[in-house]
Amino acid sequence: MSDSYDVIVIGGGPAGYPAAIRAGQNKLSVACIDGWKNYDGSYAFGGTCLNAGCIPSKALLESSELFHRAGHEFKAHGISLSALKMDVAAMQKRKAGIVKGMTGGIASLLKANGVTALQGVGRLMPGRKVEYTAPDGTKKELSARFVVLASGSVPMPLKTAAFDGKHIVDSWGALEFDAVPERLGVIGAGVIGLELGSVWARLGAKVTVLEAMDGFLPMADRQLANEALKQFTKQGLEIKLGAKVSAAAVAGKAVAVTYTDAKGEKQAEFDKLVVAIGRKPYTDGLLAEGTGVELDARGFIQVDAHCRTATPDVFAVGDCVRGPMLAHKAKEEGVMVADLIAGLYGHTNYDAIPSVIYTAPEMAWVGKTEEQAKASGVTVKTGVFPFVASGRARAMEAPSGFAKIVADAVTDQVLGVHIIGPMAGELIGEAVLALEYSASCEDLQRTIHAHPTLSEAVHEAALAADKRAIDMLNR
Repeated sequence: MSDSYDVIVIGGGPAGYPAAIRAGQNKLSVACIDGWKNYDGSYAFGGTCLNAGCIPSKALLESSELFHRAGHEFKAHGISLSALKMDVAAMQKRKAGIVKGMTGGIASLLKANGVTALQGVGRLMPGRKVEYTAPDGTKKELSARFVVLASGSVPMPLKTAAFDGKHIVDSWGALEFDAVPERLGVIGAGVIGLELGSVWARLGAKVTVLEAMDGFLPMADRQLANEALKQFTKQGLEIKLGAKVSAAAVAGKAVAVTYTDAKGEKQAEFDKLVVAIGRKPYTDGLLAEGTGVELDARGFIQVDAHCRTATPDVFAVGDCVRGPMLAHKAKEEGVMVADLIAGLYGHTNYDAIPSVIYTAPEMAWVGKTEEQAKASGVTVKTGVFPFVASGRARAMEAPSGFAKIVADAVTDQVLGVHIIGPMAGELIGEAVLALEYSASCEDLQRTIHAHPTLSEAVHEAALAADKRAIDMLNR
């Protein structure tokens, strides 16, 4: 192992490993240090996303959705099943296999691109030195011309509902249940809470979601959020808004929860309680005294538009810096920084970062909501196309939701796209491209979409913005 590199990346998650790989592709000498440790004590690259977030949660969402469809939709297709049951152990084994394959793939990618992969802990020292602590506790000082901090984030704890790892768990713990809880409580109606709640509700749990805020999905377009709340309620998720948890304690094999809403103090009891109130940047032990790297009031590493810190030649990317905590945002920042370090062009368009919630129906959006566009002083026009009018969605037995376009009524430029319905996370890619190239509604209207496809909903929404939709009845 060398003591000196062109670039040292601290963190091997969705921000760190792309930064390291791109730096390797740019013919720089690179080391990537990652300290993720699994429950069994093994180390793995990939960070939270691959080990305990994006990938394992999507595996469980897929399994649980297939189970739900088999029990509730297959009959409409003429498919009869008997003695339907869920083998949770087999589901978890499949998930673990996917995670192991993906994390192993990252290790192979690092090696293939000439990156020195170091498992353990990295700490930034003054003068672009990095203290590397190996799994056996031995320490070594490394140096670099450039350092990239990609330490990620961790679940945010709740003082009134402290984790015990068994009954009161964080998002990682909720991915590891070995049986379906009869009564599941979820604190937080954000992306993580809704996805985890959906997994176990589909498998038979009675799920209650306690959200402290009075509004549902405040970051989303109001029309989309209202439709989502209606669909989740229809599915049996009990979502209580304005419910502030004041206490949670394990009592025997259950968790007793006290919360307060508009009607006063209430009690609830669950077999498992998931705390999913958000995530916070992880910088514990990352910075030694005298590095010059600054944190803001919320603990995020302060950076400029190109992820440079206050210390020359030290960058920070991903969840540990400002902006949405999304794996794809982190990846683009990592690639941008690696290219900038190599003297190449690098840029991240923060106005065109999509968000996706992988529930059923899926939700995805990019750009401005209708409310944000109006608040900015723009004269707005909108077009909405319901999936119930889509032949493809009807054939899939997935007619819920809609595609919505928000555009400037004067210039016709697309400002935002909001989709709730089947495969919304895939459909949003076209919308991201539209925003990236400042497309107009007319551009989307004149783009031929294959028939019958779900993507026609975006086409028809663009037509609907000018009251020219072809396949939509007056609804």
